[in-house]
Amino acid sequence: MITVFHGAHGLIIQPYSEFIDDLEMRLNNRIENLPLLLSISLLNIDRTDLASDFDGSIPNYSALNDKTIEDAYFMHVDYLVQKFQPKELVIAIEVNELRIKDEKKWNEYKLLIREVKTRIKIKYPNLQISESITLHNLFQPEVNNPNEYIDEMVNYANQMEFVAISYYPFFKGHHSKTEFQTAFDFLHEKIHKPIAFSETGHIAEDLSVPSFNFFADGSTCEQNAYMETLLKNAQDHNYKFVVWWTHRDFDELWKTFPDDLKDLGKLWRDTGLLDENGVERPAFQTWGKVLRK
Repeated sequence: MITVFHGAHGLIIQPYSEFIDDLEMRLNNRIENLPLLLSISLLNIDRTDLASDFDGSIPNYSALNDKTIEDAYFMHVDYLVQKFQPKELVIAIEVNELRIKDEKKWNEYKLLIREVKTRIKIKYPNLQISESITLHNLFQPEVNNPNEYIDEMVNYANQMEFVAISYYPFFKGHHSKTEFQTAFDFLHEKIHKPIAFSETGHIAEDLSVPSFNFFADGSTCEQNAYMETLLKNAQDHNYKFVVWWTHRDFDELWKTFPDDLKDLGKLWRDTGLLDENGVERPAFQTWGKVLRK
């Protein structure tokens, strides 16, 4: 078992009180004597630019690898690593999405993260570092020159100490064990470094988000079929760890979201292993049974 801190804050050099309060809350609720995975988001939710700070701003820059950006992100990562003392670090989240959306920024990003990773590794030589990649946009990608893109991303991933995967099958229109397994087979064929699923999940209810023109069927049986497929592959291929997002449907929390974030939050609202009332779903039983082995 591991503990996970999944942070989505932007570049923070002089931490705001909200940021400090959030960190202290997470540190106080950390489960003792369990290794910790720290995931940090350099990029915004659309994976098109830097993540915004608490005040909604992003730094001015001429290129993502500007020295000021490098120094700021190093300081931010260093601060969090000092606080949490993780065993593994995902230093940036879903980075292949930036490659899809902006190749110029992607090339700048690679220069930036290379320098930051080097500096972090010098200071923390035993820390295992990765950058997460979305499997749903690596397998059968809807991009120009897909083979070129796949080769580039696979080569990039295979240079990491371990490969952190983000995979939400419903984003890809995957709904059956056969479809799930096809994506896993592709992953195992391409990736030759240790694999970890730093975030994954599947809807247990139908999903409709008209503003995104996104509609997907979901059920507890389908969610459990994905869980069974995921955990079998994790065991057969000796994954470092698997993180399910999320433990419980967050309907009540979702109601508090700002209006401009409600549709985004709805995408993951019903992926819990428990429903909004805390009732266990079949996938929760499968998770527990495998964990107890």
